[in-house]
Amino acid sequence: MEEIKRLLEKASVDYVEIHIEEYEKSYVDFNGKVLKSAGKSYGMFGNIRAFHRGGWGFSSFTELKGLEKKLREAEKMARLTSSKKGGLKSLKPVKKTVRIRLPDDPRRFSLEEKKQLAEKYNKILLSNKGVFNTVVGYLDHFDRRWIFNTEGTEIMEERIYTGVRMTAFARDGTNVQTAFDSYGEQEGFNSVTSLERMAEDVAKIAVDLLKAEKVEGGKYTVILDPKLAGVFIHEAFGHLSEADFVFENRKLFEIMKIGKRFGPDNLNVIDDGKMYGLRGSYHFDDEGTPARKTYLIKNGKLTGRLHSKETAYLLGEEPTGNARAIDYTFPPIVRMSCTYIDNGDTPFEEMISDIKKGIYAVAAYGGQTELEMFTFSAARGYLIENGKIKKMLRDVVLTGNVFETLMNIEMIGNDLHLFGGLGGCGKNGQAPLPVSDGAPHIRIKDVIIGGEK
Repeated sequence: MEEIKRLLEKASVDYVEIHIEEYEKSYVDFNGKVLKSAGKSYGMFGNIRAFHRGGWGFSSFTELKGLEKKLREAEKMARLTSSKKGGLKSLKPVKKTVRIRLPDDPRRFSLEEKKQLAEKYNKILLSNKGVFNTVVGYLDHFDRRWIFNTEGTEIMEERIYTGVRMTAFARDGTNVQTAFDSYGEQEGFNSVTSLERMAEDVAKIAVDLLKAEKVEGGKYTVILDPKLAGVFIHEAFGHLSEADFVFENRKLFEIMKIGKRFGPDNLNVIDDGKMYGLRGSYHFDDEGTPARKTYLIKNGKLTGRLHSKETAYLLGEEPTGNARAIDYTFPPIVRMSCTYIDNGDTPFEEMISDIKKGIYAVAAYGGQTELEMFTFSAARGYLIENGKIKKMLRDVVLTGNVFETLMNIEMIGNDLHLFGGLGGCGKNGQAPLPVSDGAPHIRIKDVIIGGEK
Protein backbone atom coordinates (compact mmCIF):
# COMPACT_ATOMS: atom_id res chain seq x y z
CA MET A 1 0.00 0.00 0.00
CA GLU A 2 2.80 2.40 0.83
CA GLU A 3 4.45 1.73 -2.52
CA ILE A 4 1.17 2.36 -4.34
CA LYS A 5 0.66 5.64 -2.48
CA ARG A 6 4.16 6.78 -3.45
CA LEU A 7 3.42 5.80 -7.04
CA LEU A 8 0.24 7.90 -7.11
CA GLU A 9 2.21 10.89 -5.87
CA LYS A 10 4.32 10.59 -9.05
CA ALA A 11 1.26 10.80 -11.33
CA SER A 12 1.66 13.41 -14.05
CA VAL A 13 -1.90 13.47 -15.44
CA ASP A 14 -5.24 14.74 -14.12
CA TYR A 15 -6.32 11.54 -12.41
CA VAL A 16 -5.07 7.98 -11.77
CA GLU A 17 -6.68 4.86 -10.30
CA ILE A 18 -4.86 1.69 -9.27
CA HIS A 19 -6.91 -1.49 -8.88
CA ILE A 20 -5.70 -4.71 -7.29
CA GLU A 21 -7.91 -7.80 -7.45
CA GLU A 22 -7.52 -11.11 -5.63
CA TYR A 23 -9.93 -13.98 -6.23
CA GLU A 24 -10.55 -17.56 -5.19
CA LYS A 25 -13.24 -19.79 -6.67
CA SER A 26 -14.51 -23.37 -6.67
CA TYR A 27 -16.59 -24.91 -9.43
CA VAL A 28 -18.31 -28.20 -10.28
CA ASP A 29 -20.04 -28.97 -13.59
CA PHE A 30 -22.12 -31.99 -14.58
CA ASN A 31 -23.38 -32.73 -18.07
CA GLY A 32 -25.81 -35.63 -17.83
CA LYS A 33 -24.23 -38.31 -15.69
CA VAL A 34 -20.73 -37.12 -16.52
CA LEU A 35 -18.71 -34.90 -14.20
CA LYS A 36 -17.23 -32.53 -16.77
CA SER A 37 -15.08 -30.40 -14.49
CA ALA A 38 -14.35 -29.62 -10.86
CA GLY A 39 -11.64 -27.56 -9.31
CA LYS A 40 -10.39 -24.46 -7.58
CA SER A 41 -8.51 -21.47 -8.90
CA TYR A 42 -6.75 -18.47 -7.38
CA GLY A 43 -5.26 -15.29 -8.74
CA MET A 44 -4.05 -11.77 -8.01
CA PHE A 45 -4.03 -9.15 -10.75
CA GLY A 46 -4.65 -5.47 -11.30
CA ASN A 47 -4.77 -2.45 -13.58
CA ILE A 48 -3.92 1.21 -13.73
CA ARG A 49 -6.30 3.71 -15.30
CA ALA A 50 -5.25 7.27 -16.13
CA PHE A 51 -7.34 10.26 -17.25
CA HIS A 52 -6.06 13.45 -18.85
CA ARG A 53 -8.16 16.21 -20.40
CA GLY A 54 -10.83 13.90 -21.79
CA GLY A 55 -8.57 10.96 -22.67
CA TRP A 56 -8.21 7.59 -20.94
CA GLY A 57 -5.26 5.25 -20.68
CA PHE A 58 -5.47 1.72 -19.33
CA SER A 59 -2.85 -0.89 -18.49
CA SER A 60 -3.43 -4.24 -16.77
CA PHE A 61 -0.89 -6.44 -15.03
CA THR A 62 -0.55 -9.94 -13.55
CA GLU A 63 2.19 -9.20 -11.01
CA LEU A 64 2.91 -6.36 -8.64
CA LYS A 65 6.42 -5.72 -9.94
CA GLY A 66 7.12 -2.87 -12.33
CA LEU A 67 4.03 -0.81 -11.52
CA GLU A 68 5.71 2.49 -12.32
CA LYS A 69 6.26 1.33 -15.90
CA LYS A 70 2.56 0.43 -16.12
CA LEU A 71 1.65 3.86 -14.75
CA ARG A 72 3.72 5.57 -17.43
CA GLU A 73 2.07 3.43 -20.13
CA ALA A 74 -1.40 4.42 -18.94
CA GLU A 75 -0.43 8.09 -18.69
CA LYS A 76 1.01 8.05 -22.21
CA MET A 77 -2.21 6.56 -23.63
CA ALA A 78 -4.30 9.15 -21.75
CA ARG A 79 -2.31 12.00 -23.31
CA LEU A 80 -2.54 10.44 -26.79
CA THR A 81 -6.32 10.09 -26.58
CA SER A 82 -6.89 13.49 -24.96
CA SER A 83 -9.64 15.54 -26.60
CA LYS A 84 -8.78 18.56 -24.41
CA LYS A 85 -12.44 18.43 -23.34
CA GLY A 86 -14.37 16.65 -20.66
CA GLY A 87 -13.55 15.89 -17.07
CA LEU A 88 -14.48 13.86 -14.01
CA LYS A 89 -16.74 14.68 -11.08
CA SER A 90 -14.41 14.80 -8.12
CA LEU A 91 -15.47 13.15 -4.87
CA LYS A 92 -14.33 13.33 -1.28
CA PRO A 93 -11.69 10.65 -0.66
CA VAL A 94 -12.91 7.46 1.01
CA LYS A 95 -10.80 5.28 3.30
CA LYS A 96 -12.73 2.11 4.09
CA THR A 97 -12.30 -1.63 4.60
CA VAL A 98 -15.29 -3.93 4.01
CA ARG A 99 -14.84 -7.57 5.02
CA ILE A 100 -17.28 -10.46 4.75
CA ARG A 101 -18.04 -12.58 7.79
CA LEU A 102 -20.08 -15.69 7.02
CA PRO A 103 -20.28 -18.62 9.45
CA ASP A 104 -20.76 -20.89 6.43
CA ASP A 105 -18.17 -19.26 4.17
CA PRO A 106 -17.99 -21.68 1.20
CA ARG A 107 -14.19 -21.61 1.30
CA ARG A 108 -14.43 -23.67 4.50
CA PHE A 109 -16.10 -26.57 2.67
CA SER A 110 -14.25 -29.17 0.65
CA LEU A 111 -14.50 -29.57 -3.10
CA GLU A 112 -15.85 -33.07 -2.48
CA GLU A 113 -18.79 -31.63 -0.51
CA LYS A 114 -19.54 -29.23 -3.35
CA LYS A 115 -19.33 -32.04 -5.89
CA GLN A 116 -21.75 -34.15 -3.82
CA LEU A 117 -24.19 -31.24 -3.66
CA ALA A 118 -24.23 -30.72 -7.42
CA GLU A 119 -24.49 -34.47 -7.95
CA LYS A 120 -27.54 -34.61 -5.65
CA TYR A 121 -29.43 -32.08 -7.76
CA ASN A 122 -28.31 -33.72 -10.98
CA LYS A 123 -29.74 -37.07 -9.85
CA ILE A 124 -33.08 -35.43 -9.01
CA LEU A 125 -33.29 -34.00 -12.53
CA LEU A 126 -32.33 -37.30 -14.19
CA SER A 127 -34.79 -39.31 -12.11
CA ASN A 128 -37.76 -37.64 -13.83
CA LYS A 129 -39.08 -39.76 -16.68
CA GLY A 130 -38.76 -37.84 -19.93
CA VAL A 131 -35.58 -35.98 -18.98
CA PHE A 132 -32.78 -37.26 -21.20
CA ASN A 133 -29.99 -34.81 -20.38
CA THR A 134 -29.00 -32.24 -17.77
CA VAL A 135 -26.53 -29.47 -17.07
CA VAL A 136 -25.88 -28.71 -13.40
CA GLY A 137 -23.26 -26.37 -12.01
CA TYR A 138 -22.03 -25.17 -8.62
CA LEU A 139 -19.90 -22.04 -8.18
CA ASP A 140 -18.53 -19.98 -5.33
CA HIS A 141 -16.41 -16.94 -6.07
CA PHE A 142 -14.57 -14.86 -3.47
CA ASP A 143 -13.33 -11.47 -4.59
CA ARG A 144 -11.16 -8.94 -2.77
CA ARG A 145 -10.62 -5.59 -4.51
CA TRP A 146 -8.45 -2.62 -3.61
CA ILE A 147 -9.00 0.80 -5.14
CA PHE A 148 -6.48 3.65 -4.77
CA ASN A 149 -6.67 6.98 -6.59
CA THR A 150 -5.06 10.39 -6.72
CA GLU A 151 -8.01 11.91 -4.84
CA GLY A 152 -6.81 10.01 -1.77
CA THR A 153 -9.31 7.13 -1.82
CA GLU A 154 -8.13 3.83 -0.30
CA ILE A 155 -10.74 1.07 -0.34
CA MET A 156 -10.60 -2.67 0.22
CA GLU A 157 -13.86 -4.53 -0.28
CA GLU A 158 -14.57 -8.28 -0.12
CA ARG A 159 -17.49 -10.01 -1.81
CA ILE A 160 -18.46 -13.65 -2.20
CA TYR A 161 -21.09 -15.35 -4.36
CA THR A 162 -22.43 -18.87 -3.91
CA GLY A 163 -24.79 -20.42 -6.42
CA VAL A 164 -26.21 -23.37 -8.29
CA ARG A 165 -27.69 -23.60 -11.78
CA MET A 166 -29.83 -26.41 -13.18
CA THR A 167 -31.04 -27.24 -16.70
CA ALA A 168 -33.19 -30.20 -17.75
CA PHE A 169 -33.78 -31.36 -21.33
CA ALA A 170 -36.88 -33.43 -22.03
CA ARG A 171 -37.73 -35.24 -25.27
CA ASP A 172 -40.71 -36.87 -26.89
CA GLY A 173 -39.71 -37.97 -30.37
CA THR A 174 -38.50 -34.87 -32.19
CA ASN A 175 -40.07 -32.56 -29.62
CA VAL A 176 -37.33 -31.31 -27.28
CA GLN A 177 -38.02 -28.85 -24.46
CA THR A 178 -35.79 -27.18 -21.89
CA ALA A 179 -36.32 -25.79 -18.39
CA PHE A 180 -33.78 -23.83 -16.39
CA ASP A 181 -33.37 -22.19 -13.00
CA SER A 182 -30.54 -20.74 -10.96
CA TYR A 183 -29.93 -19.46 -7.46
CA GLY A 184 -26.98 -17.36 -6.41
CA GLU A 185 -26.53 -14.53 -3.94
CA GLN A 186 -23.86 -13.10 -1.63
CA GLU A 187 -24.57 -15.77 0.94
CA GLY A 188 -22.84 -18.80 2.38
CA PHE A 189 -22.73 -22.47 1.46
CA ASN A 190 -25.90 -23.33 3.37
CA SER A 191 -27.95 -21.07 1.09
CA VAL A 192 -27.68 -23.64 -1.72
CA THR A 193 -27.92 -26.94 0.20
CA SER A 194 -31.73 -27.24 0.23
CA LEU A 195 -32.75 -26.61 -3.38
CA GLU A 196 -34.34 -30.01 -3.97
CA ARG A 197 -37.69 -28.37 -4.75
CA MET A 198 -36.05 -26.24 -7.42
CA ALA A 199 -34.58 -29.34 -9.05
CA GLU A 200 -37.93 -31.14 -8.96
CA ASP A 201 -39.69 -28.13 -10.50
CA VAL A 202 -37.11 -27.75 -13.28
CA ALA A 203 -37.49 -31.40 -14.29
CA LYS A 204 -41.30 -31.29 -14.12
CA ILE A 205 -41.55 -28.09 -16.18
CA ALA A 206 -39.29 -29.51 -18.92
CA VAL A 207 -41.52 -32.60 -19.18
CA ASP A 208 -44.76 -30.60 -18.99
CA LEU A 209 -43.60 -28.37 -21.84
CA LEU A 210 -43.61 -31.43 -24.11
CA LYS A 211 -47.40 -31.45 -23.87
CA ALA A 212 -47.88 -27.67 -23.84
CA GLU A 213 -49.65 -26.09 -26.79
CA LYS A 214 -47.99 -23.43 -28.90
CA VAL A 215 -49.36 -19.99 -28.08
CA GLU A 216 -51.78 -18.38 -30.50
CA GLY A 217 -50.33 -15.12 -31.78
CA GLY A 218 -52.19 -11.89 -31.16
CA LYS A 219 -52.61 -8.92 -28.85
CA TYR A 220 -53.35 -9.77 -25.23
CA THR A 221 -53.58 -8.45 -21.74
CA VAL A 222 -50.49 -10.06 -20.23
CA ILE A 223 -49.36 -10.63 -16.68
CA LEU A 224 -45.59 -10.88 -16.24
CA ASP A 225 -44.31 -12.85 -13.28
CA PRO A 226 -41.57 -11.20 -11.13
CA LYS A 227 -38.71 -12.95 -12.98
CA LEU A 228 -39.82 -11.93 -16.46
CA ALA A 229 -40.82 -8.44 -15.34
CA GLY A 230 -37.37 -8.04 -13.75
CA VAL A 231 -35.58 -9.13 -16.92
CA PHE A 232 -37.83 -6.81 -18.94
CA ILE A 233 -37.09 -3.72 -16.84
CA HIS A 234 -33.36 -4.53 -16.77
CA GLU A 235 -32.94 -5.18 -20.47
CA ALA A 236 -35.54 -2.93 -22.07
CA PHE A 237 -35.30 0.11 -19.77
CA GLY A 238 -32.30 -0.24 -17.45
CA HIS A 239 -29.76 -0.14 -20.27
CA LEU A 240 -31.43 2.98 -21.66
CA SER A 241 -30.79 4.59 -18.26
CA GLU A 242 -27.01 4.05 -18.42
CA ALA A 243 -25.66 7.54 -18.95
CA ASP A 244 -22.82 6.58 -21.32
CA PHE A 245 -25.42 5.18 -23.71
CA VAL A 246 -27.61 8.28 -23.29
CA PHE A 247 -24.71 10.68 -23.90
CA GLU A 248 -23.46 8.87 -27.00
CA ASN A 249 -26.90 8.51 -28.65
CA ARG A 250 -28.49 11.86 -29.46
CA LYS A 251 -31.85 10.30 -30.34
CA LEU A 252 -31.97 8.57 -26.97
CA PHE A 253 -30.81 11.77 -25.25
CA GLU A 254 -33.85 13.56 -26.65
CA ILE A 255 -36.18 10.73 -25.61
CA MET A 256 -34.80 10.33 -22.08
CA LYS A 257 -35.58 13.81 -20.80
CA ILE A 258 -35.69 14.14 -17.03
CA GLY A 259 -39.28 14.84 -15.95
CA LYS A 260 -40.87 13.10 -18.94
CA ARG A 261 -43.74 10.73 -18.20
CA PHE A 262 -42.99 7.08 -18.92
CA GLY A 263 -45.74 5.22 -17.06
CA PRO A 264 -48.64 5.40 -14.61
CA ASP A 265 -48.38 7.27 -11.31
CA ASN A 266 -47.69 4.08 -9.35
CA LEU A 267 -44.71 3.04 -11.50
CA ASN A 268 -41.37 3.32 -9.68
CA VAL A 269 -38.19 1.88 -11.19
CA ILE A 270 -35.10 1.77 -8.97
CA ASP A 271 -31.46 0.76 -9.17
CA ASP A 272 -30.00 0.14 -5.72
CA GLY A 273 -26.49 -1.21 -5.15
CA LYS A 274 -27.00 -1.05 -1.38
CA MET A 275 -29.30 -4.07 -1.21
CA TYR A 276 -26.55 -5.98 0.55
CA GLY A 277 -26.69 -9.75 0.23
CA LEU A 278 -28.13 -9.70 -3.29
CA ARG A 279 -25.78 -10.70 -6.08
CA GLY A 280 -25.77 -7.27 -7.69
CA SER A 281 -24.96 -5.34 -4.51
CA TYR A 282 -21.71 -3.74 -3.35
CA HIS A 283 -20.51 -1.00 -1.00
CA PHE A 284 -18.34 0.82 -3.56
CA ASP A 285 -18.22 0.75 -7.34
CA ASP A 286 -14.93 0.32 -9.20
CA GLU A 287 -14.19 4.05 -9.09
CA GLY A 288 -14.58 4.10 -5.31
CA THR A 289 -17.98 5.84 -5.41
CA PRO A 290 -20.36 4.64 -2.67
CA ALA A 291 -23.30 2.57 -3.90
CA ARG A 292 -26.65 4.31 -3.64
CA LYS A 293 -30.35 4.01 -4.35
CA THR A 294 -31.30 5.78 -7.58
CA TYR A 295 -34.88 6.31 -8.76
CA LEU A 296 -34.90 5.99 -12.54
CA ILE A 297 -38.67 6.45 -12.69
CA LYS A 298 -40.61 7.90 -9.77
CA ASN A 299 -44.39 8.23 -9.82
CA GLY A 300 -44.34 7.49 -13.53
CA LYS A 301 -41.81 10.17 -14.50
CA LEU A 302 -38.12 9.90 -15.42
CA THR A 303 -36.15 11.21 -12.45
CA GLY A 304 -32.62 9.85 -12.81
CA ARG A 305 -30.03 7.80 -14.65
CA LEU A 306 -26.94 5.78 -13.83
CA HIS A 307 -23.53 7.42 -13.83
CA SER A 308 -19.79 7.08 -13.63
CA LYS A 309 -17.63 10.05 -12.63
CA GLU A 310 -17.12 10.94 -16.28
CA THR A 311 -20.74 10.72 -17.45
CA ALA A 312 -21.83 12.70 -14.37
CA TYR A 313 -19.44 15.48 -15.44
CA LEU A 314 -20.56 15.37 -19.07
CA LEU A 315 -24.27 15.57 -18.22
CA GLY A 316 -23.94 17.91 -15.25
CA GLU A 317 -25.33 15.37 -12.77
CA GLU A 318 -23.99 13.42 -9.80
CA PRO A 319 -22.14 10.06 -9.77
CA THR A 320 -24.45 7.23 -8.69
CA GLY A 321 -21.88 4.52 -7.94
CA ASN A 322 -22.54 2.53 -11.12
CA ALA A 323 -19.06 2.38 -12.69
CA ARG A 324 -18.28 -1.33 -12.72
CA ALA A 325 -15.81 -3.71 -14.34
CA ILE A 326 -16.15 -7.47 -14.56
CA ASP A 327 -12.46 -7.97 -13.69
CA TYR A 328 -9.00 -6.46 -13.92
CA THR A 329 -8.81 -6.83 -17.71
CA PHE A 330 -11.49 -4.18 -18.28
CA PRO A 331 -11.95 -0.53 -17.30
CA PRO A 332 -15.13 0.36 -15.38
CA ILE A 333 -18.14 1.40 -17.47
CA VAL A 334 -21.67 2.40 -16.46
CA ARG A 335 -23.58 -0.71 -15.35
CA MET A 336 -26.67 -1.59 -13.34
CA SER A 337 -26.62 -3.17 -9.86
CA CYS A 338 -29.97 -4.30 -8.38
CA THR A 339 -32.64 -2.99 -10.75
CA TYR A 340 -36.33 -3.47 -10.09
CA ILE A 341 -39.90 -2.24 -10.34
CA ASP A 342 -41.06 -1.33 -6.85
CA ASN A 343 -44.16 -2.74 -5.20
CA GLY A 344 -47.66 -1.61 -6.05
CA ASP A 345 -50.73 -2.64 -4.09
CA THR A 346 -52.67 -5.11 -6.26
CA PRO A 347 -52.93 -8.78 -5.18
CA PHE A 348 -52.30 -11.33 -7.94
CA GLU A 349 -55.84 -12.74 -7.67
CA GLU A 350 -57.28 -9.30 -8.39
CA MET A 351 -55.02 -8.91 -11.42
CA ILE A 352 -56.42 -11.94 -13.20
CA SER A 353 -60.02 -11.74 -11.96
CA ASP A 354 -61.51 -9.76 -14.86
CA ILE A 355 -59.36 -11.04 -17.75
CA LYS A 356 -61.53 -12.91 -20.24
CA LYS A 357 -58.63 -14.09 -22.38
CA GLY A 358 -55.02 -13.27 -21.58
CA ILE A 359 -51.54 -14.69 -21.05
CA TYR A 360 -49.60 -15.30 -17.86
CA ALA A 361 -45.93 -15.16 -18.97
CA VAL A 362 -43.40 -16.77 -16.64
CA ALA A 363 -39.60 -16.38 -16.40
CA ALA A 364 -37.33 -15.57 -19.33
CA TYR A 365 -35.07 -17.46 -21.71
CA GLY A 366 -33.58 -14.24 -23.04
CA GLY A 367 -34.31 -11.47 -25.46
CA GLN A 368 -33.11 -8.70 -27.72
CA THR A 369 -33.39 -4.93 -27.54
CA GLU A 370 -32.75 -2.32 -30.23
CA LEU A 371 -33.03 1.11 -28.64
CA GLU A 372 -36.69 1.24 -27.55
CA MET A 373 -37.81 -1.96 -29.33
CA PHE A 374 -37.68 -5.31 -27.53
CA THR A 375 -38.29 -9.02 -28.07
CA PHE A 376 -38.38 -11.40 -25.09
CA SER A 377 -38.97 -15.14 -24.91
CA ALA A 378 -40.83 -16.30 -21.82
CA ALA A 379 -39.74 -19.66 -20.41
CA ARG A 380 -43.40 -20.68 -20.54
CA GLY A 381 -46.87 -19.21 -20.42
CA TYR A 382 -50.37 -20.06 -19.26
CA LEU A 383 -53.68 -19.15 -20.82
CA ILE A 384 -55.92 -16.96 -18.66
CA GLU A 385 -59.63 -17.49 -19.29
CA ASN A 386 -62.45 -15.84 -17.37
CA GLY A 387 -60.19 -14.95 -14.47
CA LYS A 388 -58.63 -18.41 -14.14
CA ILE A 389 -55.19 -19.75 -15.08
CA LYS A 390 -55.63 -22.63 -17.51
CA LYS A 391 -53.36 -24.69 -19.77
CA MET A 392 -49.61 -24.31 -20.18
CA LEU A 393 -48.36 -22.64 -23.38
CA ARG A 394 -44.96 -22.62 -25.02
CA ASP A 395 -43.08 -20.48 -27.56
CA VAL A 396 -44.38 -17.31 -25.89
CA VAL A 397 -42.54 -14.35 -27.44
CA LEU A 398 -43.35 -10.79 -26.40
CA THR A 399 -42.50 -7.86 -28.69
CA GLY A 400 -43.08 -4.14 -28.62
CA ASN A 401 -41.89 -0.64 -27.83
CA VAL A 402 -40.67 -0.28 -24.25
CA PHE A 403 -42.10 3.22 -23.81
CA GLU A 404 -45.54 2.22 -25.08
CA THR A 405 -45.43 -0.92 -22.95
CA LEU A 406 -44.60 1.03 -19.78
CA MET A 407 -47.50 3.39 -20.48
CA ASN A 408 -49.78 0.35 -20.92
CA ILE A 409 -49.14 -0.97 -17.40
CA GLU A 410 -52.55 -1.39 -15.77
CA MET A 411 -51.70 -2.95 -12.42
CA ILE A 412 -48.61 -3.46 -10.27
CA GLY A 413 -48.58 -6.27 -7.73
CA ASN A 414 -47.62 -6.24 -4.06
CA ASP A 415 -45.26 -9.24 -4.21
CA LEU A 416 -41.86 -7.80 -5.16
CA HIS A 417 -39.06 -10.35 -5.47
CA LEU A 418 -35.49 -9.90 -6.72
CA PHE A 419 -33.33 -12.59 -8.31
CA GLY A 420 -29.60 -13.09 -8.68
CA GLY A 421 -28.48 -16.46 -9.97
CA LEU A 422 -25.26 -17.41 -11.70
CA GLY A 423 -25.91 -15.56 -14.94
CA GLY A 424 -25.25 -11.88 -15.34
CA CYS A 425 -25.36 -8.82 -17.54
CA GLY A 426 -23.37 -8.25 -20.71
CA LYS A 427 -22.14 -4.96 -22.17
CA ASN A 428 -19.16 -4.03 -24.33
CA GLY A 429 -17.71 -7.51 -24.04
CA GLN A 430 -17.91 -7.57 -20.23
CA ALA A 431 -20.03 -10.55 -19.15
CA PRO A 432 -21.39 -11.97 -16.98
CA LEU A 433 -21.39 -9.04 -14.56
CA PRO A 434 -23.14 -9.92 -11.26
CA VAL A 435 -26.49 -8.12 -11.14
CA SER A 436 -29.92 -8.63 -9.62
CA ASP A 437 -33.30 -7.71 -11.03
CA GLY A 438 -36.91 -8.21 -10.14
CA ALA A 439 -40.42 -6.85 -9.78
CA PRO A 440 -43.82 -7.75 -8.44
CA HIS A 441 -46.35 -9.21 -10.88
CA ILE A 442 -47.16 -6.64 -13.58
CA ARG A 443 -50.33 -6.48 -15.70
CA ILE A 444 -49.97 -4.84 -19.13
CA LYS A 445 -52.62 -4.33 -21.81
CA ASP A 446 -52.20 -4.70 -25.59
CA VAL A 447 -49.01 -6.76 -25.58
CA ILE A 448 -48.12 -8.36 -28.92
CA ILE A 449 -47.46 -12.10 -28.60
CA GLY A 450 -45.88 -13.87 -31.52
CA GLY A 451 -47.11 -17.36 -32.30
CA GLU A 452 -49.32 -19.48 -34.49
CA LYS A 453 -52.48 -18.00 -35.95
